[in-house]
Amino acid sequence: MRISETPAFTTDLKPDMEDAERRWLAFWNHEIIDRPLCAITAPRDGVEAIASPPYLSGYEGNHQQVAERALAAAQTMFWGGEAIPCYSPSFGPDLYAVWLGCDLKFGEASTATSWAVPSVEDWETAGAIELDPANAWWQQTLAFCRVLADTFDGHLLVAHMDQHSNMDTLLAMRGGVGLCTDLMDVPELIDRAMAQVQSTYAPIDMALREAGRMVGACGRIPAYHPDRTNTIQCDFAALIGPEHFRRWALPALEEEAAHLRRCLMHYDGPEMLIHLDDVCAIPGLECIQWQPGARNGPFMDWLDLIQRIQAKGLAVHVPCNTEDIRIYHRELDPALVYYRCTAPNQAEAEATLDWLVDNT
Repeated sequence: MRISETPAFTTDLKPDMEDAERRWLAFWNHEIIDRPLCAITAPRDGVEAIASPPYLSGYEGNHQQVAERALAAAQTMFWGGEAIPCYSPSFGPDLYAVWLGCDLKFGEASTATSWAVPSVEDWETAGAIELDPANAWWQQTLAFCRVLADTFDGHLLVAHMDQHSNMDTLLAMRGGVGLCTDLMDVPELIDRAMAQVQSTYAPIDMALREAGRMVGACGRIPAYHPDRTNTIQCDFAALIGPEHFRRWALPALEEEAAHLRRCLMHYDGPEMLIHLDDVCAIPGLECIQWQPGARNGPFMDWLDLIQRIQAKGLAVHVPCNTEDIRIYHRELDPALVYYRCTAPNQAEAEATLDWLVDNT
């Protein structure tokens, strides 16, 4: 475990940052100090709440305006326990494919989403998949991260972005029907495409870290490490069986986890569960963020699965409020849980942390 006199990141919004960093390091080692990891947020006492910028903010180039609003919003929040003051920029879920050459389209304002326009008709004739440093969306992303880093200095971390890399990038570039067909018809071309996409992962990751001055790192799911972390995922894996997963998705996820050194995985929907044993064996993957999906019942209904993941030695990310956390605490291993909790006010947030100490 890293031992330091001062935390890698200091902020005027969290005077207990040194203690929080110590607890995060214990979490990554599957240890506890006197309670489970709990990142709890609430409205800050004595100030009027300011809403954080909406999803996709900044894509129009108004970077400074968005940065100032994100900072103002963070200053009205209580960052309790292991909650790290941070803000994650995003122009949408398909941005990785856009950096590699796809066009980016935005929906109506009411939908608050964007998507990549598929650019590959045939992998045989498609050009090499590579990052053009002059790509307009790549340059805007870096510029946005730099503005955020300058504005947030001493206050907030720039958290990493929503990155759909590996097979999710191929999905965005080719489209779902085309990619599923290609896995059967031209698997050797998928081998080549995946190798090209994966060769971009580390350079893209490190360039974003440099632009956002991510010394002390929060991933897209806001887990903290003083060195490096992020969230990995492969939503496309829900559409493929174990053979294809092990050929393409699993090696890519293993490469990403090795680069990050420790990470969480966003795990989206019951269709993904066929791959759970393989996923839980990925070196460097320490925590699963299970997302059941709206059609599959509330998170609380999946306690058996959460306990099954813990039994494999991995931690679980548990979204909760101050009432639910007491139920989960009775059922889950406190050394293998990341509670991401919301409280109605600062006093209740602090009382919840005290309760966890008293009941662990």
